[in-house]
Amino acid sequence: MALALPSSLSPSRLSSFTSCGLQFRFSAIDRLPEPPTVAATRGTLVHAALEELFTLPAPERVPAAAPACLDAAVERLRTDPDWTGLALDAAGEERLRREAAALVEKYFRLEDPSTVHPVGLELKLEVEVGGVRLRGIIDRLDLVDGELVVTDYKTGRAPGDAWARQRMTGVHVYSLMCERWFGRRPVRVQLLHLAEPVKIVAEPSEQSTRGLARRLEAVWQAVETACEREDFRPRPSSRCDWCAFQQWCPAFGGDPTQAVVDLERRAVEDAGQGTLLEV
Repeated sequence: MALALPSSLSPSRLSSFTSCGLQFRFSAIDRLPEPPTVAATRGTLVHAALEELFTLPAPERVPAAAPACLDAAVERLRTDPDWTGLALDAAGEERLRREAAALVEKYFRLEDPSTVHPVGLELKLEVEVGGVRLRGIIDRLDLVDGELVVTDYKTGRAPGDAWARQRMTGVHVYSLMCERWFGRRPVRVQLLHLAEPVKIVAEPSEQSTRGLARRLEAVWQAVETACEREDFRPRPSSRCDWCAFQQWCPAFGGDPTQAVVDLERRAVEDAGQGTLLEV
């Protein structure tokens, strides 16, 4: 029996298919939950703090405002499952806040936010490209001299050349989505790697955008074929060290067909917990 196609995909999901088909299946089709990680939650916290910063009037977007923005972001996220799931003690929470504060501080070395004119923060878009429904959240969409600029924050270390190209593909997809949604192509896309810090900038062209649309269509066709054949293969790499699905991956001695079974059994066990009373 063929597997059900996802109804829509994000740029990161499409990238995961080309990186490891099996990881894509587990996350996008089987929808297996992934436990929260400190690194991912730290990234979410930094994004939320920078969003708070850009809600301030331009003259107030100064380094001295960053601690209050971070405090507001913590309060927003404190009840989020990605935060509560970490079960941090006081020392762990303080360490997380300290690491996030360091990344926010480094942001100011990359640009002066008082000169930025954002027209979208955490902007949600959904468009159709090459038969696939794309959805995504753009960290920041700016207006520069009447033109659109897509900005994406990264809180991990800047990757090597191969992974850097994949990261730029993701932000180019956001440019394509903007073009389909607003009817105008952004003149620039930029990745702000906060850990270094370093800024990576590219300028989408008509040719590059057209080529990207063709690649997206080809990837979607490959997803359709893989679903029809139920053929999603693992592609071991250094990224396996951070994969939440190792226990079901044949590259690590696991059984992919057991993943959903294990998940359903765990759900039944969780639902059955409680106190049995005599009647």
